[in-house]
Amino acid sequence: MSQNIEFQPILLGSDINVYGMARSFHEEFGITSIALSASQLAPTKYSKIVEVQCHPHFDQEEVFIKTLREFKENHANDKKKYLLVACGDGYALMASKYKAELSEFFEVPYIDYSLYQKLENKPDFYNICEEYQLPYPKTVLVTPETEIDSLVNGLSFPYPMILKPGNSISYLEVHFEGQKKAFTIASPDEMKLMLHRCYEAGYPDEMIIQDFIPGTDENMRVLNAYVDKNHKVRMMCLGHPLLEDPSPKAIGNYVAILPDYNEKVYQQIQDFLEKIEYTGFANFDMKYDPRDGEYKLFEINLRQGRSSFYVTLNGYNLTRYLVADRIFNEPFAETVYGKGTKLWLGVPKKVLLTYVNSSFKAEIRQFIKSKNYGTTLFYAKDNSPKRYLLMKYAFYRYTGTFKEYFNNR
Repeated sequence: MSQNIEFQPILLGSDINVYGMARSFHEEFGITSIALSASQLAPTKYSKIVEVQCHPHFDQEEVFIKTLREFKENHANDKKKYLLVACGDGYALMASKYKAELSEFFEVPYIDYSLYQKLENKPDFYNICEEYQLPYPKTVLVTPETEIDSLVNGLSFPYPMILKPGNSISYLEVHFEGQKKAFTIASPDEMKLMLHRCYEAGYPDEMIIQDFIPGTDENMRVLNAYVDKNHKVRMMCLGHPLLEDPSPKAIGNYVAILPDYNEKVYQQIQDFLEKIEYTGFANFDMKYDPRDGEYKLFEINLRQGRSSFYVTLNGYNLTRYLVADRIFNEPFAETVYGKGTKLWLGVPKKVLLTYVNSSFKAEIRQFIKSKNYGTTLFYAKDNSPKRYLLMKYAFYRYTGTFKEYFNNR
């Protein structure tokens, strides 16, 4: 099919994930994206490559679908194609839930809602891992009805343990003292305290207790993939995170990623995605377990990851595969297995070199010395004094964040 088709990316949100996708579209196609969001967040502020249109409460289902219905009415006679790209869990959920209706006007590269529900819910995801023989950490589930003290007293694997919500969307709607995105729990008393606080705050779903895999941030791996509308994996790119944000609400957000390559991991994930007939972007978090040499899956995000610009940075522009599939209808030719050469940074170089495991410092310095590194937010073609100062300030704040929280995780 001709590649003269005019199209417009519609990004959902206004965070760093949105900016990364807007930058990817701009680098590959020279196009300015439109972002629909509940509010204007710093990463997309003062940008020339993404036009943010704010709709109060757009992250709520009724406003979300009403806004997109109105967008359809206002653009019904346009000749161009509109491509929806969700950049947060809530938006990906709603894109799947309303996929049938939205697909009448938009290109909607998301799975059906029935599959979304199984994969998004971590307990169900671990059942699927069991079914498809994917390695994952030993897991115990807690529900609002669980007798917490008895369950904790009967846990068989050693402390520290990991505690995290089974439903990350409903977890964001509750608030309690000491709340974190995920916990590393040191004792039975601490486990009981956090579980009681969580459920007393009104959290309605499962909490997950997991075996702690030895090693720190540098044992993590992250994989982004794009799967086409015929369920063929077109691209996979593995990254090696070196450091995570230590602040309570952002634990697990990567702030530095080295390129990585692992044929066994690629094959495992490709087989899984194609067998379950997935479509769209998928993002996997996993950790290397030195006890058995396996990479244990923690979760799948049903969208590209917030740090996924590392894929584009390493030469595998995320939008290239999406647009070839959904806009130009190019047939599947091959699966591209990423093998990058650049370090992705989400914090200042000095912060990374201060807090990263010392065994990686020489390698990091070599990437920096050879200028084989990059960021999501600093883009030469989207520069202005206001934006530059705001992004420098956003980076600078990490200095205080790491000083305050790094040793208290």
